[in-house]
Amino acid sequence: NALGIQLKFVEATDDAAIENMLRSFAEKKFDLILAIGFSMAEAVKKTAAANPDLKFAIVDAEVKAPNVRSLMFEEHQGSYLVGALAGLITKTNKVGFLGGMDVPLIRRFQMGYEAGLKKTNPKATLTTSYVGVTPEAWNNPAKAKELALAQYSGGADIVFGAAGASNYGLFDAAEDRKKFAIGVDSNQNWVKPGFVLTSMLKRVDIAVYEVIKDSKEGKFSAGTVRFGIKN
Repeated sequence: NALGIQLKFVEATDDAAIENMLRSFAEKKFDLILAIGFSMAEAVKKTAAANPDLKFAIVDAEVKAPNVRSLMFEEHQGSYLVGALAGLITKTNKVGFLGGMDVPLIRRFQMGYEAGLKKTNPKATLTTSYVGVTPEAWNNPAKAKELALAQYSGGADIVFGAAGASNYGLFDAAEDRKKFAIGVDSNQNWVKPGFVLTSMLKRVDIAVYEVIKDSKEGKFSAGTVRFGIKN
């Protein structure tokens, strides 16, 4: 490991466990405590306030505190690019968007995607579906597959999924119907080779690496850092 750090990684079984996990890291006096995901915002706010001597960072949420760095992404920019690509590739002039949980974060993906689509193909229409309105929406591939199949049946030949683990249902549907899907966050092209047109990479790894490096070098600063196409 290039930074020479000791890393402890824990995954929360559900949202109720988050605060206890953060508190446990704080009690063990970890130099930097990282929380990945907007659902952790409240727990980070509380734990950071109770441990002003420790440093925290959170991905996808803004927590205003003197010891918290908020790592925010311009998801609409990357989504604009895959939307522009979909507009160039579609043969039916119908494309789809499949979101996980209906929250402002995922609406940003949808809006960027639609803007890119309209830029390269003003005739194209967009169909949008969301898996649900609770955190379970991130982990329901069966429902996602059903929604994606409906979009493909309606004429869409490319569907962009921003739905966490539910995306696997979209990829199954793309393979079933011999159509294209677009992956999200990481390179998901390997999941169903030939059916994943591209992936909208969200470089959380770079944001996290930078905050660890800054922390180690004594350069940690609180506040919001935004990551877009240019950085």
